[in-house]
Amino acid sequence: MRTHLLISFAAITSATLLLTACGSGETGTASVAAKSVKVPTTDVVSAVRKDDAVAKLLPAGTTRLTVAVSVGGTPPGTTYLSDGKTLTGQDVDFTKAVARVLGIRLKVEQAGFEAILPALDSGKYDVGASNFGVTDERRKTIDFVTYINDGQGFATRKDSELGKITDLKQLCGLNVATGAGTTFEATLEDNKHLCTDAGKKAYQVQTYAEQSAIWSSLQQGRSDVVMSTINGLRYAVAHQEGLKFLNEYHRLDVGFAFKKGTKLAPAFQAAVNKLLSDGTYDRILKKWGTTGSAITRSRISPPELKN
Repeated sequence: MRTHLLISFAAITSATLLLTACGSGETGTASVAAKSVKVPTTDVVSAVRKDDAVAKLLPAGTTRLTVAVSVGGTPPGTTYLSDGKTLTGQDVDFTKAVARVLGIRLKVEQAGFEAILPALDSGKYDVGASNFGVTDERRKTIDFVTYINDGQGFATRKDSELGKITDLKQLCGLNVATGAGTTFEATLEDNKHLCTDAGKKAYQVQTYAEQSAIWSSLQQGRSDVVMSTINGLRYAVAHQEGLKFLNEYHRLDVGFAFKKGTKLAPAFQAAVNKLLSDGTYDRILKKWGTTGSAITRSRISPPELKN
């Protein structure tokens, strides 16, 4: 039986998006950057067609999946267009394109970033699509299908004396802002001891639910530096005054997230590789200005990148 997309991400309404409660603060509240800068609206996925050979890799009878997304305020992450209803973002485009290749319907629900991965294990969602970095710790309970390479980086105010951060001990005594439930928070918390081990004052990790709150904290001097996604930081710095990107700190593969042991992974991997081969992949990255994060092939739960 021929299947199709139940709904397009471009037509999701606010009511649909509020099916689940927000926990992390990756909410629909647009940041200053998202409100003041025209978000790209180029259609890069509607030409994608179902690939029967790829669709056959789905578990028998799979025609519809529930996808959890976390809405933030800074592209290329998921955000709203100016109508306050239409979702857009790099993860949106990749998810919609993969669904078209597979010929499946999507039920889209919004959830807090830190709530999505645990909910996959409970079966509440089939897929998580919110720029999830692939780490060895997460791989213990989650399966991933990679579609981009992003990672961790730092940004600060232009008047800051901070330079390239290659060692977290450079943060000792500072206030570091980041998102709740992220790999950034985990990295920072796990390494606070580096400062005290060196006889220095530990840095303070300030977690925020909304991207807009992170940047307000930095701009107003409550935080000294921000740790976040490389692509998100570069976008924010390019579209907000008084900021500078410091450097990439740690690259990570990013992937669709699934319950451990999922049978959906081979089909999603093949779908991403199909997008790589037919040119759709390049069009998505060019739209969001993230060509530096391209991968050459999708992988299933690869080891965490070490750099």
